[in-house]
Amino acid sequence: MTRKPGSEVDPVVRLVQVSNEPLSVELHEAAVDHAGAGGRVVFCGVVREVDHGRRVVELEYQGHPSAQAVLASIADEFAASPDVLALAVSHRVGVLEIGDVALVAAVATAHRREAFEICARFVDEVKHRLPIWKRQVFDDGTDEWVNCP
Repeated sequence: MTRKPGSEVDPVVRLVQVSNEPLSVELHEAAVDHAGAGGRVVFCGVVREVDHGRRVVELEYQGHPSAQAVLASIADEFAASPDVLALAVSHRVGVLEIGDVALVAAVATAHRREAFEICARFVDEVKHRLPIWKRQVFDDGTDEWVNCP
């Protein structure tokens, strides 16, 4: 794990997981608790009810066997920034329902602006590179695969 020069015993990357279990937002927020942080941002990607005007009734995420390693690599890349004090990220796989949390990313920095900016870039990079595919099932019985890299 990556460590900041002169940092506490804890590594910068404190939690990285791909899981078929429900994700705990509170666990991610606690993972980035840092005495030097003036800003902590936690992003939650949640399964929404409507996508492009179509009602979603179910969503399924399937991950490649390398997904955990890829997620850890992305986390390490962002943790290398001198602005990042702590970082945590998880993505859920399996069948999710409307309102379930699919992605949690948390970042702590000394200042709020950096926390917002880094967390936004971090989430974008995870969505771009993580080999996890999403299948949406609609109320008319049709389905589609989306976000397939």
